[in-house]
Amino acid sequence: MKSYIQEMLKRKDLLYYLVKSGLKAEHRNSYLGYFWWLLDPLLNVLVYYFLVVIVLDRGGENYPLFLVIGLVVWRWISTTINSSSKSILRYSSIINQVSLPKALFPLSFTVTQLFNFAFGLVVMAGFLLIYGIMPTWYILYLPLIIVMQLTVHIALGLVLGYITIFVRDIENLMTYITRIFFYASPIIWEGGRLIRSGKMPDWLTPLIEYNPVAILVTAYRDILMYHQPPNLVGLGVLFAISIVVVIYMLRYYSQNEHKIIKAL
Repeated sequence: MKSYIQEMLKRKDLLYYLVKSGLKAEHRNSYLGYFWWLLDPLLNVLVYYFLVVIVLDRGGENYPLFLVIGLVVWRWISTTINSSSKSILRYSSIINQVSLPKALFPLSFTVTQLFNFAFGLVVMAGFLLIYGIMPTWYILYLPLIIVMQLTVHIALGLVLGYITIFVRDIENLMTYITRIFFYASPIIWEGGRLIRSGKMPDWLTPLIEYNPVAILVTAYRDILMYHQPPNLVGLGVLFAISIVVVIYMLRYYSQNEHKIIKAL
């Protein structure tokens, strides 16, 4: 695995090219171009605000801010899953012609979505200013949370990028899995309020409180909205598991890349 990582480091120029081309390709044929990275989270906020507040008469204090943080974090998660799962298949023509570490492709799509998320942070900052919520020293946790989430995404990208080569239906299946996590996580609604209402079966409580998406989304709200430390235990466990998965997958890639070429 050590030699495999060294080979990846030698190909850092290719990684840079893949990230750059990925950023250009996202909105290449649209009139608004990169402005969509700012407009997309804003439009999502409007849609769900209309649904929850206007139609269902729900929501609470500072709900649009609550909503935008959840949607921006979720957008980073969902776009990374969708893009990295197809990363190796997308560049199959290059992979069949040139010998290079295949793990570079899921990694490049993951890094591409990190830049996309940076624009979402701008939208978050704008909403914080609108609602007059000034950051406290807890914002120092922000880079740590981003690094932890990026590690989770790298782990997911490596796993899904490999599996999708052999099980093409996984791409369709992930659509429904991500939808389950979207509604099972406090993205458009407050998890604690639903649990306290007593209207939810007990067996669903762990899914609401301890799923990875809920831990990540809540962490951002804790430091930005509520000025309190995030759930460091939950984040730490998630980070540790992701590190183990990344190491295992890099080792697995290094030993099984010949299978990728045969499958393509």
